Amino acid sequence: MKSLFYLIAGCMSFAAGLIGIVLPVIPTTPLLLLAGFCFARSSKRFEKWLRSSNIYQFYVADYAESKSISASRKKKIVLQIYLLMGISIYFAPLIWVKIGLFCLTLFITYYLFRVIPDKEE
Repeated sequence: MKSLFYLIAGCMSFAAGLIGIVLPVIPTTPLLLLAGFCFARSSKRFEKWLRSSNIYQFYVADYAESKSISASRKKKIVLQIYLLMGISIYFAPLIWVKIGLFCLTLFITYYLFRVIPDKEE
């Protein structure tokens, strides 16, 4: 029963992470990390599948292995965030939503460059 719960939670986290690729307010990397955590406790087959997927390799593998992200990868991430958040801010109907998205963008930038260490290359 417990493994079924983890399997369902892992699938839901993975699906939400996929949605987060195109919606900047949904955090892709933490959801994929959660999916890995859940799959590790439910099914070795699903865990192996997730870890070998291109999405996991692109968004999570560096951080999951070394708790750091290379500076060049951080620059790519922040460019994607700025592009998608800029579009979201532009189309947001309320000024408070625009301000909230802008503040979230600043926080993500701060967290990415000040909290997560650069990976030694």
